[in-house]
Amino acid sequence: MSCRTRGGLLVVDAVTPAVLVLSGPVVRDEVPGLCDDVRELLGAGGAGPCRRVVVCDVGGLGPPGLAAVDLLARLELTARRAGGRIRLRDPDPALRSLLRFLGLRLQVEGEAEEREPALGVEEEVEPGQPAV
Repeated sequence: MSCRTRGGLLVVDAVTPAVLVLSGPVVRDEVPGLCDDVRELLGAGGAGPCRRVVVCDVGGLGPPGLAAVDLLARLELTARRAGGRIRLRDPDPALRSLLRFLGLRLQVEGEAEEREPALGVEEEVEPGQPAV
């Protein structure tokens, strides 16, 4: 969701989130610049639209490792400090497993958020048990 102020009402674009494409092997020297990019995309600096989510396309990030995990953790921390979140697009299954193993609960595009039940899902009860 993004918002811009034009001297009156807010103009909201709830369909198009900001996208940051991450590619190649992660180099430690690039991390501060990428954190600045996330901060800018969230509009925390006052310039540009105000957003709550930045989609990080991690499909071209390469093999998962601790450098990638460190980058994503720092981007999430930067986004939270700016009042937003990051959401992963096209993460490698091994990267998702590594993040889960290390206890980092990052949102993944296309999945229901933890606080929202998936649509069309109903809990089953054992026969003879009252429905709750």
